[in-house]
Amino acid sequence: MDAVGVEAATCAASTDMPRVATPLPARVHDLGRQAYEPVWRAMQRFTDTRTDDTVDELWLVEHDPVFTLGQAGKPEHVLAAGDIPVLHVDRGGQVTYHGPGQIVLYPLLDLRRLKIGVRDYVCRIEQAIIDTLDEWNIGATRREGAPGVYVADAKVAALGIRVRRGCSFHGLAFNIGMDLEPFHRINPCGYQGLQVTSLQDLGGPSGMDAVKPVLLGHVARQFGLDLQSRAGLPDLLQG
Repeated sequence: MDAVGVEAATCAASTDMPRVATPLPARVHDLGRQAYEPVWRAMQRFTDTRTDDTVDELWLVEHDPVFTLGQAGKPEHVLAAGDIPVLHVDRGGQVTYHGPGQIVLYPLLDLRRLKIGVRDYVCRIEQAIIDTLDEWNIGATRREGAPGVYVADAKVAALGIRVRRGCSFHGLAFNIGMDLEPFHRINPCGYQGLQVTSLQDLGGPSGMDAVKPVLLGHVARQFGLDLQSRAGLPDLLQG
């Protein structure tokens, strides 16, 4: 399922308050730097094998350089991949780049348990990023029909999601302090000439560790989650 673009007014109404009265537990795993495909396969397995009682998880990761094409992704949007691999994956959306200096967050959430739909989910993810940027006095917005978060005309965070059996995987990519050159090798998210920026270039911190707890805090607030940090890799990534 694609990350659907929604009007700002619709999102404002859906992000005022969390939908659960009591915070629900969610385990947080910081995977460090990892190749893309093993993490992708692990979150597929997590989603396919989870039950109604499975505790939600949030996976933070910094990927090795890779271009990913979503389900409807058009190869012609990859202009010159060069030495960076291209993977066709099962998220919504077109092409994006992941690499060092970018926070990738995979919320593995049971949306039915949270009592939210896909549009509400997208709104809340975007709002968490907008609120994170506001911590550094950076005003960010949505763009109708083009999921993600923008500062002026430049995209600072991309969304690409999948929902299966009411549960989410894939997620968001938030540019922190990274080399943006690879974005010139693609039409980011399928838009020719789309400008891309980073938190560092906008005057915020360049270090991932400064941003991760702030982003997690806003995600927790948006979804009504009680975050529980877990050391080490998830079971599905071990061995």
